Amino acid sequence: MPELPEVQALVDFLAERTDGLAVASVELASFSVLKTFDPPPAALAGGMVDGWSRHGKFLDLNVDGIHLVFHLARAGWLRWSEALPHTVMRPGKGPIALRVRFDDDSGFDLTEAGTKKSLAAYIVRDVNEVPGIARLGPDPMADGFDEDTFAGMIEGRRTQIKGLLRDQEFLAGVGNAYSDEILHVARLSPFAIAGSLKPAEVERLYAALRDTLAGAVVAASGKPAAELKDAKREGMRVHGRTGQPCPVCGDTVREVSFADSSLQYCATCQTAGKPLADRRMSRLLK
Repeated sequence: MPELPEVQALVDFLAERTDGLAVASVELASFSVLKTFDPPPAALAGGMVDGWSRHGKFLDLNVDGIHLVFHLARAGWLRWSEALPHTVMRPGKGPIALRVRFDDDSGFDLTEAGTKKSLAAYIVRDVNEVPGIARLGPDPMADGFDEDTFAGMIEGRRTQIKGLLRDQEFLAGVGNAYSDEILHVARLSPFAIAGSLKPAEVERLYAALRDTLAGAVVAASGKPAAELKDAKREGMRVHGRTGQPCPVCGDTVREVSFADSSLQYCATCQTAGKPLADRRMSRLLK
């Protein structure tokens, strides 16, 4: 799933590429992807691109005050083309869910792999009409998001820190991959209880959060959409690297598997050398 750095890179790429363009058409190949009905897709046709924004993991295309907002979810992606084909899309055939064409014939397809469909698009006059945006927590890269603010958010939370970092109502834009990376940099167990962290640990976690995301944003910046997935994988320290050596201490990166996801960590760096139980019980092996 694309997270804050990749979504920001997509926004920056699309903003530069569509500057001065108008929307020619919006075509649906999957009617279930569009979660709103008013305004209709035709309302975007002919409108000038006013800009792109990011709200957590949501991308927002502003077209003369009407917003096309979309969330790529786990298996969705944006595929840019300098010259979109003019073939008629057939609903239910292939991975394309939605196509946006601009007046120079460039544009993008929103695609989704697999059978579990979570890709979502909305056409709204106010982005806060999108439920997921209305519920978002603060953006960790915002200028006003300081350590005191973060410490206050964590205080009293009887929740595992890994899950809390991924909670979009707590913090906008961090997902499974970057929460692993942040906790590795901060040298904290993913199962640590957020409200029990000591002040020095909160300080480390805040610094790791900001530095990891800022570094990933810089690394992703300027890359076209087609290169962002590989760039993300290549930049990971522990996430997705089970069985490989930790880049800090050389210990083997370990994994805890859940029903529909997994986490990676280094026992030496994060859990005082004790492997975490590889089951849903959030405790250390005795």
